[in-house]
Amino acid sequence: MLERLARLEGQLRGVTRMVDEGRYCVDVLVQTAAVRSALRAVERLVIEDHANHCMEEAILSGDREEQRQKFSELVALLEKARD
Repeated sequence: MLERLARLEGQLRGVTRMVDEGRYCVDVLVQTAAVRSALRAVERLVIEDHANHCMEEAILSGDREEQRQKFSELVALLEKARD
């Protein structure tokens, strides 16, 4: 995930440089679409991590309240990722 974030950071710097240089709008938009796609990939990893670790721990704990809380957090994450 850190590698993806570092690559995303580089992409953002590249977009900033393109705008600063007055590059063609369509080229900038192509790059912003790539940034959005990369960010969505990171979001998927975070959601997957939450499901595989945080929710699994709640399930194994047997604590119904913790299970409900982790499930609610996952639903909220999914809703935010859709926007």
